[in-house]
Amino acid sequence: MNKIWINKTNSHEEAQLYDEAYYLSMTPEERLETIQFLREEFSKLSKGRRHEGRKRLRRVFTIIKQK
Repeated sequence: MNKIWINKTNSHEEAQLYDEAYYLSMTPEERLETIQFLREEFSKLSKGRRHEGRKRLRRVFTIIKQK
């Protein structure tokens, strides 16, 4: 089960620093799990909208031919 946490700050800059410290304290796996959880929750909230079926991160490749 995911926890809901709240941090009260006096400025946007202070909030940004808190968020950065929070996410940097996580392992890369935990950060990816958090991203996936948020994507799934967003998908639930936006049912019927475009791109609702996406379950994975999108990858973009650009091929550049060099001489």
